[in-house]
Amino acid sequence: MRVVIAGQGYVGLPLAVRAAQVGHSVVGFDVDEDRIKRLAAGESYVEDVSSAELQEILASGAYQASSDPRSCAGFDIAVISVPTPLRDGTPDLSYIEASARLLGRYLRPGATVALESTTYPGTTIDLVGPILEEQSGLIAGTDFHLGYSPERIDPGNREYNLVTTPKVVSGIDEASLAKVREFYGSVVETTVPVSDTKVAELTKLIENTFRHVNIALVNELAVFAHELDIDVWEAIGAASSKPFGYMRFVPGPGVGGHCLPIDPSYLSWRVQRALGQSFRFVELANDINNHMPDYVVRRLVEALNRQRKSVNGSTILLLGLAYKRNTGDARESPARRVASLLLDMGAEVRAADPHVVEDAHVDQRVVRVAATAEQIAAADAVVLLADHDAFDLDAVTAHATYVLDTRHRLSGPTVETL
Repeated sequence: MRVVIAGQGYVGLPLAVRAAQVGHSVVGFDVDEDRIKRLAAGESYVEDVSSAELQEILASGAYQASSDPRSCAGFDIAVISVPTPLRDGTPDLSYIEASARLLGRYLRPGATVALESTTYPGTTIDLVGPILEEQSGLIAGTDFHLGYSPERIDPGNREYNLVTTPKVVSGIDEASLAKVREFYGSVVETTVPVSDTKVAELTKLIENTFRHVNIALVNELAVFAHELDIDVWEAIGAASSKPFGYMRFVPGPGVGGHCLPIDPSYLSWRVQRALGQSFRFVELANDINNHMPDYVVRRLVEALNRQRKSVNGSTILLLGLAYKRNTGDARESPARRVASLLLDMGAEVRAADPHVVEDAHVDQRVVRVAATAEQIAAADAVVLLADHDAFDLDAVTAHATYVLDTRHRLSGPTVETL
């Protein structure tokens, strides 16, 4: 098949590479010229895709990176995997709309379009379908196929990747489902068909809302347990011994990436817009998780006060700018707000993260350093925000005068756990 993947980020690039590896002729389309230049040069910026893999499919001719709309012509199947951010609490579907308008101009009878971007239920049939019809003059379900398949990419997960994670697939009719399933069946091990696109869209939001709410629960428990002088981590460990009726979630400095800070709000927005009701669980989870960086800073201020030090003028070393371990994804990372709050309070903020190489998501006032023994010893306080394997945690405990560990990875007389 001739395949176009619109969007070459954390979702689209792994899909494009895998599709090329299994024999499809793939165009990876993106409007970001810098991305396209790097891809064309065989340089990957996504952890789940190695530069060697990229160079191999470029050399074979199975993959082409392009920002030229004309490269999208002649596709058999096109996948939309572009960002869907929130703007002032409202879903921003402008990237989906732009992709649908572009693909609609090159849509041919018999071709298939699948949406992967996370969004609210109804987007595929109410937004994408009409745009494709308007641009092409064709009719969805009659002249072309249309479906939805939610992305399930977990950056840095070595056990469950694009290939091994079951893929939910849907279509606006049986023929569309068959085409969408045929394509994804060629790139993943297992497909999970559902009855329609709204079910598939809701599936993604259920998955992330479940995680978001449960993380908020243990985050609030961590705050109260500290005030009650109870070791919440030991309690969670004990609870985890129960072989039924319990699933382990752990506290942290906040949530990041695209999934948790944003996706549940799509469902909340849709419920409010369509039904005029509040999705209270999501709104409460948002409030708790969004304020965890503030709680981290509060705990740090209290610790410095006990040492008769002020945040103003102190040197704070942040270990980890990414939102999760062993990835370079700093989108919506809680480290961003932690750094911003400390900087505004007059601290000199230094940060070490060997995975985060692009500074687009990092406050320019933050001084980037390596996590050396000298930097650790020079800091008035060290905050472990992302427990990358690349960090020498023994060096942290050996040289730091004070550590606030938000990931429960360290121990010792100078370490305080979230």
